[in-house]
Amino acid sequence: MSGLTLHLDVDRWRRHLRSEAEGTPGLVPVVKGNGYGFGLRRLAEESERLGVDTLAVGLPAEVEEVRDVFPGTIVVLNPWDAHNPLAVELAGDPKLLTTVSRLEDLAALADLDTRPRVLVEVRTSMRRHGIDPLDLERVALLTDRVLFEGWSLHLPLLSAGRYAEAERLSRAALGTLRAPLWISHLPVSEATQMVGALAGGEAPVPLRLRSGTRLWLGDPGSRRTTATVMDVHPVSRGERVGYRQRACPGDGHVVVVAGGTSHGVGMEAPTSASSVKQRVVALATGGLEAAGLALSPYTIAGKKRWFLEPPHMQSSQLFLPAKVPPPALGDEVPVELRLTTATVDRIVEV
Repeated sequence: MSGLTLHLDVDRWRRHLRSEAEGTPGLVPVVKGNGYGFGLRRLAEESERLGVDTLAVGLPAEVEEVRDVFPGTIVVLNPWDAHNPLAVELAGDPKLLTTVSRLEDLAALADLDTRPRVLVEVRTSMRRHGIDPLDLERVALLTDRVLFEGWSLHLPLLSAGRYAEAERLSRAALGTLRAPLWISHLPVSEATQMVGALAGGEAPVPLRLRSGTRLWLGDPGSRRTTATVMDVHPVSRGERVGYRQRACPGDGHVVVVAGGTSHGVGMEAPTSASSVKQRVVALATGGLEAAGLALSPYTIAGKKRWFLEPPHMQSSQLFLPAKVPPPALGDEVPVELRLTTATVDRIVEV
């Protein structure tokens, strides 16, 4: 069969998962989006295997895919939206834990007859979601009509200032109501240090640490991805190829490989260019891509090869110079995939 294949050393992968679970107090696996390349259902099954009592999905629509294979609590990370009928329906489900990031939505949930389970998100320096820390006292006026199960903090990835921010916001939240802290992107050592420092002579509040990329993709050696060679055609310099009929840069072969935009090939997430050097590299790379000289994630004969044009929906055309022996039809060639944006055709356990 042709396509993109994720080859998974499942025993090694599960050893990594167990190690993360054992080293992370109150682990809450994050199972959202494309399932980090593995699929939502597979990760929900693995979460159940780890013995955790809670997992987190991103959207209300993702709940249905995991609820029948995971017996515990399911947290919906995206803020509750009163205009989403599914979110309103799920708020009354005792298995669901709803995240709230606006005071008006907390008030609307408090007016429901079902007394929903609720996490209240505090706004961090990400400024994505969350209630302003200055408004947390108003939260306390509404929590007696919901099942309030803690405070949620979603921190930025940059380490500079992260601990201080987490401590400041946690102190403000716990000063309003003592409740468990649900945190993303704070190292275990810092999180445990923080809850100890905030205890003030009392028992530390329970700590729930969410983990997605580090948990599921934290051991790159447990996996590799390959693409099937679908066709190989000899070409001469200047011959036109592809939808855009670009000229071949030299004699060689057009190698058609599985994987295109529907798989996430050539659709990388944007990266930050925070230094002058990074900006120069980004500018140079952008110029090459504009000229049709984008380097592909596919490796043939030990080197990444150039796209002849942007990937198609389910395949890509590469240029292979004449001096390099072409692969055979049906061969598998390595391909680098960003698994948070990629969809593979199959997973093969090895």
